[in-house]
Amino acid sequence: MTVIRILDAQQANGAIPELCEILVDCVEGGASVGFMQPYTAADAEPYWRSVAETVGAGVNLLAVAEIDGKIVGTVQVGFASMPNQPHRGDLKKLLVHRSARGKGMARLLMEAIEHEAAKHGKRLLVLDTATGSEAEAIYPRLGWERAGVIPDYAMWPEGGYCATTLFYKRIAP
Repeated sequence: MTVIRILDAQQANGAIPELCEILVDCVEGGASVGFMQPYTAADAEPYWRSVAETVGAGVNLLAVAEIDGKIVGTVQVGFASMPNQPHRGDLKKLLVHRSARGKGMARLLMEAIEHEAAKHGKRLLVLDTATGSEAEAIYPRLGWERAGVIPDYAMWPEGGYCATTLFYKRIAP
């Protein structure tokens, strides 16, 4: 059975080993999500600890997808910190373990995090994703609008520059 949950800080801390496994799998699979290969669970742990802290501080939402009690996917929304952007959130790190892809996890995670962001008063979400990646094709199917492409924005985890595509989506509060 598939379950989508929004985690609090304590739950996020408890989920760190599984979240590390997902992040490592995605980076090793070539996802340009900010980290370089080789990448290990020990490399991922500080990142997830910082995410749990931001969840505890109320400036980040963290959703997970579980299949039969095992976390197989995750996504976040960070709340914009500038005073003129209280209505906006930044979608971050939509990650689905390669073993769970093709089962609708990305859609379920996105629906849940968009709903939760709206409950927190967010009306506009933005994201960036590697141009030409599998992930880039997901967002238009979920109602996201393409805003443009920035060349050489980041690097692929195995090296080499990649462009990023910017997307946005208006959501109902």
